[in-house]
Amino acid sequence: MFKRRTLAAALAAGALLVATSSFAQFAERTIKFTNGVNEDHPVGLGVKKMQEVLAAKTGGKMKISAFWGGAAGGDLPATQALRAGTQEMVCTSSSPLVGIVKELGVFDLPFLFANEKEADAVLDGPAGEYFNKKLEAAGLVNLAYWENGFRNLTNSKRPVAKVEDFEGVKVRVMQNNIFLDSFKSLGTNAVPMAFGEVFTALETKTIDGQENPFVTIETSKFSEVQKYLSVTRHAYTPFLILYSKKLWDQLNPQEQAVLREAAREGQKVERAANRELNEKSLANLKKTMVVNEVTPAEQKRMFDKVKPVYDKNVPLIGAEPVNVVMEALKKARGG
Repeated sequence: MFKRRTLAAALAAGALLVATSSFAQFAERTIKFTNGVNEDHPVGLGVKKMQEVLAAKTGGKMKISAFWGGAAGGDLPATQALRAGTQEMVCTSSSPLVGIVKELGVFDLPFLFANEKEADAVLDGPAGEYFNKKLEAAGLVNLAYWENGFRNLTNSKRPVAKVEDFEGVKVRVMQNNIFLDSFKSLGTNAVPMAFGEVFTALETKTIDGQENPFVTIETSKFSEVQKYLSVTRHAYTPFLILYSKKLWDQLNPQEQAVLREAAREGQKVERAANRELNEKSLANLKKTMVVNEVTPAEQKRMFDKVKPVYDKNVPLIGAEPVNVVMEALKKARGG
């Protein structure tokens, strides 16, 4: 009996030693992770999955401390903090980054993707890697593409069912020129504004409307200050899980690998949750908002109206990144 206990104790001690040594390559780190959405957004589930993966793979040494709802600053200031090496991570849409990596403007072109399957094929393939290299040159390491999703318009004035309904509506857009051009072309008074300021601006009627995916509209409680939701699906934007290149280069290969793995596992959870919740959010929003679908014929009229946005911005974005995406889309569509 004593020998068995001694053997068991030795085996347990050995297992502990192996476990401890397997975590030896990881330093104790608390990684600051910021983003503009609230914790009940699917991004919250993705971050939770990342935290679980890091806990399991590093023995709890590497942790993520998440800041929600723009509590630690807007997307662009946070991204600039990453470039400066004063902060580790941010989850941001591609759109606010266009001033840093102009090639990302391709994802702001209106009516680019027809569905989520096309978006996944482009972002998770060689085209996604092409943009990752551009980001790295700008001091940012993209660990994975998550989903913000298809964007739709809300406002407090009237339903937007046809092109003419955009006229004169004061709409908050993200801080980039393509969204500004798109909404100006549609006839709105487009106002660039940080996401964290939008609810108050809607509440005080400083602006009439905004555009975001259904889940963001619901979790941000925009239905409390908006009456109309128009299903325009005018743009699809990805989320990027970015890490400071300066701080990334201070990590060892094992730490880098586990962060990439955690972000990819988080991606699966976040995308699945986003797509499921998108439908649930739309159903919930229909209870308190006036919701209208835009017909394919009117969507075509809207696309024709914003065609000059392509003509103007493709040369600014660059022919190469646009061709990279168009070729990937062609392949995804079986062309």
